[in-house]
Amino acid sequence: MARVSSSESGRTLTDAPPRPEPGGGADGGGWTERLRSFGYRPPPGPRGVRERLTPSHPAPAGRLWRYLGIAPGPAAALARAMGWLGPLLVATLAGALRFTRLGEPDAVIFDETYYAKDAWSLLQHGYETVWPDDANQRIIDGDIPATDAAAYIVHPPVGKWMIALGEWAFGMNPFGWRFMVALLGTLSVFMLCRIGRRLFRSTALGCLAGLLMAVDGLHFVMSRTALVDLVLMFWLLAAFGALLVDRDRARERLAAALPTAGEPVLRPHRPTAERLGLGLRPWRITAGVCLGLACATKWNGLYVLAAFGILTVLWDAAARRTAGAPHGPLVALRKDAPPAFLSLVPVSLAVYLVSWTGWFATSGGYYRTWAEREGAGPSAWEWVPGPLRSLWHYTSEVYSFHLGLTSDHSYESNPFSWLVMGRPVLYFYESRDPGEDGCDRAGGCVREVLALGTPLLWWTACAALVYALWRWLLRRDWRAGAVLCAVAAGYLPWLLYQERTIFSFYAVVLVPFLCLAVAMLIGALLGPPGCPERRRALGVVAAGVLVLLIVWNFIYFYPIYAGQEIPLDGWRARMWLGTWV
Repeated sequence: MARVSSSESGRTLTDAPPRPEPGGGADGGGWTERLRSFGYRPPPGPRGVRERLTPSHPAPAGRLWRYLGIAPGPAAALARAMGWLGPLLVATLAGALRFTRLGEPDAVIFDETYYAKDAWSLLQHGYETVWPDDANQRIIDGDIPATDAAAYIVHPPVGKWMIALGEWAFGMNPFGWRFMVALLGTLSVFMLCRIGRRLFRSTALGCLAGLLMAVDGLHFVMSRTALVDLVLMFWLLAAFGALLVDRDRARERLAAALPTAGEPVLRPHRPTAERLGLGLRPWRITAGVCLGLACATKWNGLYVLAAFGILTVLWDAAARRTAGAPHGPLVALRKDAPPAFLSLVPVSLAVYLVSWTGWFATSGGYYRTWAEREGAGPSAWEWVPGPLRSLWHYTSEVYSFHLGLTSDHSYESNPFSWLVMGRPVLYFYESRDPGEDGCDRAGGCVREVLALGTPLLWWTACAALVYALWRWLLRRDWRAGAVLCAVAAGYLPWLLYQERTIFSFYAVVLVPFLCLAVAMLIGALLGPPGCPERRRALGVVAAGVLVLLIVWNFIYFYPIYAGQEIPLDGWRARMWLGTWV
């Protein structure tokens, strides 16, 4: 059965026996004794530093395959291969769901009217152009009425360049402009399986997190629609995974540098922990590239860049403290924070600037020649090249636009309602009366694409976030802290813009981390290693029922995710909340 070990303390997702804490006597005077009344439990007894710095993946037992009649040798080999085969199988399922009928609806739906056309303009001109009012229907009919007049666009170009790759390969049609988004959605499921495996040290829980994302309605709809938010989610998840790998590699270097002194158990060594430089860290630079691509897709990636930068330094501080540095945070600020900044911020900025290559290489882009025209004249920034000053002016204008975007929209929603799916966004709706165009339903026929997360998954995720907060505060579980950091960075900044017109589909960036939180919760339901068989059986049944209910919930709502035609009564039955209409 799946178990989850902690890289910091070796604890599982279940409770470990407490140990005496220095400073807390029988009178309860110590701070840890006072925290015990709130549920705090300190880590178990001391172990070797190497085991705490670099915990190994539990060896796969292969019992399941032996139960199926496979010989012990092949069963063990198959169990080892599941670290890759499992994620591949889950991603194959996700891909089959996302690519089936990808060209339906055969229409320009919701904000595809912006991004699909902008992507085509980038292919043709290197910058976004103006389109005529009747462009959508003409495109569906096979007539592409492109112009070369520059358009005022308020998002960076990377997401649109990704969409353009599909249009380049398959043409300017619904399948073409949705292809790359569906591919990134499928790849993100595979990445989440591997990230969950590394985070929890459990292939089963990693694949479970990927499966949950594969059957999330919001992720499914966003993977089949040419919007850039799914692209943003992909690069943020890739950055998170790269930082996880970097964390493990850095701790391995630190453990390898500690002197053994001939003892079987590695002990802390303060001079090494405080002075050792961790060298070149390519995975952190990779994270910088991914975060740059995220910011070059939508600017809210900046908040995640800042949060992940703090997170990676805190991970280094914890590693140095484990290795013997009594003031780990101070050492990390001196030794690790500067290289972390250089690996993330300048790299991200360079990637962001490179993403504007098409705009730089032409003279027709919006505000492209601003510095030579309106911006000409004496200035303290006259030494900056004109194209860069023009881009800065464009950026300041776009920022002002976003701050002033307060127009009413029938599907806008307050961020406080996102996690409970209070107000989903309608992407496409088409209805027919009985007998109209072949509708044989007594009450009429409906086709809809609704950007709604799988309700039972998101409602479970709310409980899982509470559990993760408890794990982080009172069990000092770094994995829970990592998940909460990612959720907070993608969600909390939107609370600052209460007056702005915003939509719940922005929350797609939260989906992988919510699925990790739910997987952590399910790991706790399964029970600790060595628990009584009755407890284990109850945990397996509870976890299995929960997962099956979430899968069933996705299947039930599938018609309104995929735009399938259903009876009007069936559509009404799926509108569980009045705010979904």
